[in-house]
Amino acid sequence: MTKHIKIDGRDIGDGYAPYIIAEMSANHNGNLNVAMRIIEEAKRAGADAVKIQTYRPDTITLKSDLPDFQITDGLWAGRTLYDLYEWAHTPWEWHAPLFEYARKLGITIFSSPFDHTAVDLLEALNAPAYKIASFEAIDLPLIKYVASTGKPMIISTGMADAEEIEEAIDAAHEGGCKQLAILHCVSGYPAPAQDYNLNTIPDMIRRFGLVTGLSDHTLDNTTAIASVVLGASIIEKHFTLDRNGGGPDDSFSLEPAELVALCRDSKTAWSAMGKVDYGRKSSEMGNVKFRRSLYFAQDINVGETITAANLKSVRPGFGLPPKFLPQLIGQRVTERVNAGTPATWEVVTKLPSTEK
Repeated sequence: MTKHIKIDGRDIGDGYAPYIIAEMSANHNGNLNVAMRIIEEAKRAGADAVKIQTYRPDTITLKSDLPDFQITDGLWAGRTLYDLYEWAHTPWEWHAPLFEYARKLGITIFSSPFDHTAVDLLEALNAPAYKIASFEAIDLPLIKYVASTGKPMIISTGMADAEEIEEAIDAAHEGGCKQLAILHCVSGYPAPAQDYNLNTIPDMIRRFGLVTGLSDHTLDNTTAIASVVLGASIIEKHFTLDRNGGGPDDSFSLEPAELVALCRDSKTAWSAMGKVDYGRKSSEMGNVKFRRSLYFAQDINVGETITAANLKSVRPGFGLPPKFLPQLIGQRVTERVNAGTPATWEVVTKLPSTEK
């Protein structure tokens, strides 16, 4: 079982805070300056990485108006696949300045390649990791080619069944990938929370034995935060400067304040998971005063017998627990006891052998 992987020096997996990926996708809307600002805002929000996508329309589809290539419903209805990817792609000449700028700011940047030439471009830029998009999870030759780089790989599993996920994992390992993670994903844009079936995440962890995370296409952070409680080590969310920007993916992306909240709240959820611990917590220590315990309500002289009238269960909690009231009644005190004194075993004539 792979307990953790490492991307650009950052450990990811069991025992580490969730790794947050801000997916730029097409949210630059064809403007390099906007792309730079997205990187800035991702860094400012506290994301661990910003991710882009590396393709051209001719490397991902055919220029065709035939019915198979027409998009008839959803966000992009009325376009052909070629038109969509012409609109949405990140120009390859932007890649070097984007990588340079992200590194200058101190945020990790990597990409999803969609063919071998994209991998070659990213290798020339020394990409620290690769992401396989959900729709490419069945492109086993591409996975093997990415694996041959020796870099860490994250595979998103939207639309893939268990057998297809297994095949993708096998292809990655056969290609030489030593650091592999998978993401539970629903390939709807946006996707309703009820489609996510987050209980799949712990099953994936058990079934595949890999670092596992979530690629989240819901409209808020609730699903992503919940996934952390179920073992997600990576969270990927689309990120934009303005959800109303009119770009291909803007409408289902987080805005800067929401990414700040995701980075903060996912780490809070992870921290709250902690370990199995029934002991008293540090934040509770001062509140012993508000717990009940046994206190003497009257003065008692040496040798006198403790009665129900002079011993009471009250706050604070510095005396013996109330469960010992029956054992104390009838005992004689060995020293003078003043009212307001906590009851202890040391002031009675006989210590119970099994109840202390």
